[in-house]
Amino acid sequence: MDRPNDSVVSEFVLLGFSTSWEIALFLVLIFSLLYLGIILGNLFILFLVILDSHLHSPMYFLLANLSLIDVGLSSTTVPKMITDLPNKYKIISFKSCMTQTCFIHIMGGVEMVLLIAMAFDRYTAICKPLHYSNIMNSKICISFVITGWVAGVIHAMSQFAFIINLPFCGPNKVDSFYCDFPRIIKLACTDAAKFEFIVAANSGFMTMGTFFLLILSYIFILVTVWKRSSGDLSKAFVTLSAHITVVVLFFTPCIFLYVWPFPTSTVDKYLFIVDFLITPTLNPSIYTLRNKDIKVDIKRLNKEGHYVRFC
Repeated sequence: MDRPNDSVVSEFVLLGFSTSWEIALFLVLIFSLLYLGIILGNLFILFLVILDSHLHSPMYFLLANLSLIDVGLSSTTVPKMITDLPNKYKIISFKSCMTQTCFIHIMGGVEMVLLIAMAFDRYTAICKPLHYSNIMNSKICISFVITGWVAGVIHAMSQFAFIINLPFCGPNKVDSFYCDFPRIIKLACTDAAKFEFIVAANSGFMTMGTFFLLILSYIFILVTVWKRSSGDLSKAFVTLSAHITVVVLFFTPCIFLYVWPFPTSTVDKYLFIVDFLITPTLNPSIYTLRNKDIKVDIKRLNKEGHYVRFC
């Protein structure tokens, strides 16, 4: 990640929140608990899907991959944010900043493709139940995951390729908890307008395109069910409610961050907390509380645990 000779900035200062020592410690406690919830909740779903043969199906395969990505996405930013909060100066090296930005966009791209795959899975299960096993086979599921990683890498590298060559010779303060392409471009010692447009077009188009595709797919599923069941949508709503909730939670901050990626306000700091802390924390609860199969398997595991202890 070598930079041009006229780039003299070797590190960035993350401004984050300007708070008192007491508030910083309180935030450290809250964010640490949320991050612990992210790790335990998502890894619980991951291992439950791996170990329980009853959950060896396309939907749960995709859900396990989504949980893994949630852990990875949060881990790129949250641990550093927690350790930085008590410090007066929050420093990140240029290489670490670029690496963090790339991983955020790679895993963000993977998550978008996984959400599309899960929507396709629900469409197939609800609208084409007789052909479900033929359409959603193991090859198509693995293909979705591979496509997600390829799309994520291309998405991140297409922006990284030109940003790494920008000259950084002056300001080095990033008004956020983490590094991201829109914030870094603003610090370049050059006319960044065209680069800002490229980032907005790339990330913004990908975010909005994926969001509208998902919403249209859910509408199509509901319309199909409505036509077949004479207006009774209750079962379809129950089936799709968890997926729709996750989509709204994930994409709402992304739309504000990347469709309008160069705001002058600090609202993106709070959106960061939603996208990297709140949503990954809630995802396991959403899928557990609204998924009958997972609740049944949890109860079965509890019974087996009690039986083992009794024996």
